[in-house]
Amino acid sequence: MNSQTGQLISFAVLIAAFYLLLVRPQMKRQKEQSALMASLAVGDAVVTIGGMFGTIRVLEEDRIQLEIAPNTTITMARSAIAKKIEA
Repeated sequence: MNSQTGQLISFAVLIAAFYLLLVRPQMKRQKEQSALMASLAVGDAVVTIGGMFGTIRVLEEDRIQLEIAPNTTITMARSAIAKKIEA
């Protein structure tokens, strides 16, 4: 095996490792986030990326109104939801 072939093989291994360690997990997280955004509904208990807990009261295409305390509602970007809280 000559040095060019060895370099080509090691470059291919680096590309494969980069894909498996960085690209693939990021694509999985993005897919999970998209599924979460699609599954949101009025009445869901959620936590935002800032750590604020609340209940969705109004759900629009790119915004939500989140009730964080009785009679206290804030408007946030829909993408600010980190996860649903299961009861």
